[in-house]
Amino acid sequence: MYWLLSASPPSDGPRTPKSLEDAQDSAGEAAGWVQEHWSDWLTSGLRIVFVCVVAVVLRYLVRRAITQLISRMNRRSEISDSGKALRGLLVSGERRKQRSQAIGSILRSVASFVIMGTAALTVLSGLGINPAPLLASAGVAGVALGFGARNLVTDVLAGMFMLLEDQYGVGDRVDAGEASGVVLEIGLRVTQLRGDAGEIWYIRNGEIKRIGNLSQGWSMAALDVRVRAEEDLEEVRAVVLAVGEEMSKERPWDEILWEPVQVLGLDEVTLDSMVLRVSVKTMPEKNLAAERELRWRVKKALDERGIRIVDEPSLALQSLPSPSLEK
Repeated sequence: MYWLLSASPPSDGPRTPKSLEDAQDSAGEAAGWVQEHWSDWLTSGLRIVFVCVVAVVLRYLVRRAITQLISRMNRRSEISDSGKALRGLLVSGERRKQRSQAIGSILRSVASFVIMGTAALTVLSGLGINPAPLLASAGVAGVALGFGARNLVTDVLAGMFMLLEDQYGVGDRVDAGEASGVVLEIGLRVTQLRGDAGEIWYIRNGEIKRIGNLSQGWSMAALDVRVRAEEDLEEVRAVVLAVGEEMSKERPWDEILWEPVQVLGLDEVTLDSMVLRVSVKTMPEKNLAAERELRWRVKKALDERGIRIVDEPSLALQSLPSPSLEK
């Protein structure tokens, strides 16, 4: 029994002291072990601190550089737009602001993920932990998540490319196929449209196969002038061009009309009438207003010259009473 109590179990660490000499020996062994590994601990600790500090500083600098870059691009766009005759109406401030914020957020998130992820792997290596199994597990989890949330990933990727390519922005009138309206908000997953009846459409970015932007670039106002077949074509053409020139000199049409009014020629000729196609390039989304105003002015000018505008044959036939009603 005494032998069992006095026997010391085998151990790699310091022995449990049974007397003053054993305590001194254990303390000496512990001090020697600490002194032996102290330099390694200090080196590893300093390396980890250095990596963390560099990662934090680099992340701050990169994010700040991205923010300044986005702000500088916005200022250049504002200066460029202010120098045009449109006075910055092509790209609204809200559209530019939201697009820049979304792009800046994406770039900052990607930069933070890359920098902090690299720092975390370096710290694990410094601690003696092999990051390969962790990376393999993360890869398997990523594949599983990708299969489970592939629609979400598709929506986010489509939203990122829409923002980067500037396909449309806040305030644009677009036609997305099943829904059309004015863009209210563009998210990485969903785009919100305000319909003509006031409804709000929520469209997943991954489901948008085609998009028609009616507010980007310019619009075209076109109308048909139908007159009698015996009218003088040159006189009708001169009247339309004079009306267009007068209209382009008045406000606000001097900014809405981008090019002179053009008479493209005869679009249709019948025994009783002929149709002249008139067109003009306008500011985006202002083509309907330009068509109405131009049609009004052309009608007044032709009436003053004694040139009568006739109805379309189809409308004239529809206006005739039916035989059953006459009986």
